[in-house]
Amino acid sequence: VQLQASGGGLVQTGGSLRLSCAVSENIFSINDMGWYRQVPGKQRELVATITRTGSTNYADSVKGRFIISRDFARNTVYLQMNSLKPEDTAVYYCYAFKGVIYWGQGTQVTVSS
Repeated sequence: VQLQASGGGLVQTGGSLRLSCAVSENIFSINDMGWYRQVPGKQRELVATITRTGSTNYADSVKGRFIISRDFARNTVYLQMNSLKPEDTAVYYCYAFKGVIYWGQGTQVTVSS
């Protein structure tokens, strides 16, 4: 399984970004997918997940601001990030779990104050 993340960039506080994670195979066959983020010197943090059945889960720090979704036709998972804060600044990684975890390459999100 190969994952290609995109959509990061520089945005001001309060702005929005949408991350995309394109998957090399049918995402209907994948147990769950989602996004982590990592700041230099800190552990990777779970941001949001979505299961094959559509159940979602969010870190408390992003609840009400981020939305995870998927498009089966495009084999893509999205992370809509709204009301961004400087503390959301990180490298965001998408992942797919199908027996083992597969990772995308990461996309930088920078939120300026």
